[in-house]
Amino acid sequence: MPVLEPRSGVSAAQKSASSNDAATQAVSSVASRREGIFGNCANPDCSTGWLHLFRRRGAPIFEGGWSCSTACTERRVEQAVLREMEGHGQAAHGQGARAYRHRIPLGLLMLEQRWIDAGQLRRALEAQRNAGEGRLGSWLVRQEGVSEQLVARALGLQWSCPVVSLPFHDREAMAPAMPRLFVDAFAALPLRMATARLLYLGFEDRPDPVVALGLERMLELRVEPVLVPDAEFRLAHAEMLTARFPRVELLEVSSLSQLARAVSRVIEKVRPVESRLVRLHDFLWLRMWRRAGEGVPAEIAGVEDVVCALGRD
Repeated sequence: MPVLEPRSGVSAAQKSASSNDAATQAVSSVASRREGIFGNCANPDCSTGWLHLFRRRGAPIFEGGWSCSTACTERRVEQAVLREMEGHGQAAHGQGARAYRHRIPLGLLMLEQRWIDAGQLRRALEAQRNAGEGRLGSWLVRQEGVSEQLVARALGLQWSCPVVSLPFHDREAMAPAMPRLFVDAFAALPLRMATARLLYLGFEDRPDPVVALGLERMLELRVEPVLVPDAEFRLAHAEMLTARFPRVELLEVSSLSQLARAVSRVIEKVRPVESRLVRLHDFLWLRMWRRAGEGVPAEIAGVEDVVCALGRD
């Protein structure tokens, strides 16, 4: 009997393996498309499973994660509120207060640099004590004729902070950086973008690292605190307060649970493409971006702010 030669081509086993590989790739492709379309709920405690596939929601996005339901949004906001409230009310009596007392006094620093003499320092201190108000630097300028630029330079040394001048300040361009309430309450002045990822934040007599860090976290860029000479700062700050700022909603709540519910309701209503929550001293600040690809700072119409004042314990 003649021996039958095997036919050229792919064997049945190879065809089966190839078919299985194709099926696996198809399933993976479908799963990838499904994940890309629907995403995964960012709430680690989410229990809806595949049910959220039937919910047509592309938003809201909170702190980089999508929530599949109102309940999941509220849960994620609760976690963010608890995170931001850690240590609230302790800074005034803790390391922050002691750090201020350990700074070299401005008068001694200027005396050491020979920018003033002992007589000028003594007279300025006496005037400050008799008046019961005012900063020493202001009395040195007002009474002893010391230049504001020299006082600002001394403050820069005292706080290890750069000093900048303001030949021009575009208040309208910088107004979207933070709410008017914070510009006023913290005497903080967004000055300009030095690069695409660096924002200069001006202060008059001392930098506020809490405000700078909060703004840095909110805008996800580097914020550099700087000092501005008194007269230049006061003029630019007053003009900044007249600029048009993003819309802001003020929340009044009596408990953290109410705060989380109120914030989550706002997020669900606006449905932002991104939103973040940070604390600045005794305020919680929620910012919501309505459009993707906004610049820094964003356009006024593209963002919306919510601010809640926190009570001290």
